[in-house]
Amino acid sequence: MSTVVLESVLTCPHCGFAKQETMPTDACLFYYQCNNCKALLRPKPGDCCVFCSFGSEKCPPIQMQRKCCG
Repeated sequence: MSTVVLESVLTCPHCGFAKQETMPTDACLFYYQCNNCKALLRPKPGDCCVFCSFGSEKCPPIQMQRKCCG
């Protein structure tokens, strides 16, 4: 069984600012405000959370091949 990564670098698609964040294991993060340009990020269509859309790692449930927040 592979290890689940809990740290992901979120990169803002608007300004390119990147910040490492710890992903929650018990909830999805549907909104994230960029610390630089203050844009409110939302998941892309078909993604369950902002980590799956803009992170360097997918969220923990997706890494474990389970449904995310369903």
